[in-house]
Amino acid sequence: MISILDLFRIGVGPSSSHTVGPMRIARRFVSTLDQQGKLSSISRIHVQLQGSLALTGVGHGSPIASVLGLLGAEPQTVDPDAVEKILAEPKAGTLRLLGKHVIKFDMMNDIELACHITPRQHPNGMRLRAYGTESLIADETYFSTGGGFIATLAQIESPTQADLVTGSCAVTYPFSSGAQLLASCQNASLDIASLILANEEAWRSPKETNEGIDALVSAMLSCIDRGLRSEGELPGGLQVRRRAPGLWRKLEASQRPNESEALLDWLNVFAMAVNEENASGGRVVTAPTNGAAGIIPALIRHYCNGQERDPEMARRFILTAGGIGLLYKQRASISGAEMGCQGEVGVACSMAAAGLAAVWGGTPEQVASAAEIGMEHNLGLTCDPVGGLVQIPCIERNAIGAVKAVNAARLALHSHETPKVSLDQVIETMRQTGLDMSSKYKETSLGGLAVNVVAC
Repeated sequence: MISILDLFRIGVGPSSSHTVGPMRIARRFVSTLDQQGKLSSISRIHVQLQGSLALTGVGHGSPIASVLGLLGAEPQTVDPDAVEKILAEPKAGTLRLLGKHVIKFDMMNDIELACHITPRQHPNGMRLRAYGTESLIADETYFSTGGGFIATLAQIESPTQADLVTGSCAVTYPFSSGAQLLASCQNASLDIASLILANEEAWRSPKETNEGIDALVSAMLSCIDRGLRSEGELPGGLQVRRRAPGLWRKLEASQRPNESEALLDWLNVFAMAVNEENASGGRVVTAPTNGAAGIIPALIRHYCNGQERDPEMARRFILTAGGIGLLYKQRASISGAEMGCQGEVGVACSMAAAGLAAVWGGTPEQVASAAEIGMEHNLGLTCDPVGGLVQIPCIERNAIGAVKAVNAARLALHSHETPKVSLDQVIETMRQTGLDMSSKYKETSLGGLAVNVVAC
């Protein structure tokens, strides 16, 4: 098992797999060489981005993220507003590895977009080579497996091995399927949130887990607030203007009507605020990815935040959603390059539906049903970003996903029959659909909207 505090990561946009992952990989590569006492012997670094990292890497910021990682930056602490200043030296021809060893560096030649290489292990491959004055010092291949998770070649070929940062732990209530999760809840007389909280004690105390969740929620809400304030055009050349601030002003100026349509407006504006921030390279929380980062925060902001709202509501939401997210991570994938957008927005919708059903008092069975409904109606969702940018259709797709999640939770709570489709069955269907889906529709920008909409 892995911790939900690794499933939800504070990082930067625009992509968890294409920005957060490469930054972590590059930093890990040079940090390992530093620990081995080899950093001072390096005279040149070459980074090869493969598969989806190459095909949509420029639009997703992969080359820049790689450079930041080589410099020693970390996704959770790097200042998005300082990136241009940080990159001034590498753009001028020198790179300070981990901030202490200077080498010559040419961003155009030392970072290669190998669009012709798609690794068989995972479509987000990254090969890094370090050279001395006369010989090769290190040659390593890594993979960015979605949601900011990374793996070495050995790890991805041995799925039982842990993520590079956290490692897996033995937990009190292990589960690898929805059926096992529900059985554990029944046997221990616990709801899903309480069971996940108990499992998190493998890493830290409940108090520390709650503090970690509170920090995540704070980062989510801060991201919404920034997105509601920030005006202007998003970077990348598509000339997409931020819409959340204008819609927010309109909603604030209204009499806050109670008609059902108003709910859509509030969910839309909160989700879009997050994903417009993500598209601009701002600070976001992987939930479970950057491309789907707006859905869970939108529901937390609307249903778990505000006057007379108990922080326990948001904690229950995150713990429950995290437990469902672990199932997708274990049994399928949360990588758009593997599963298409069903693995990002679809999974986020499923997790959010589960979290909201729990907040509304649903039983573990109803929570699992909400998660199943949330995914069932996102099956087959493609990932075909126009211009390789996380803007069209990604921003609006998060708004639609937030609304779907609410409806999925309501449908589940209104039903008292055993679902005809189980959560495990829908996760397996998503996995099979992702494997069958053409690579054109899996974060390569080689099909769908990406080729039918002129990117200019």
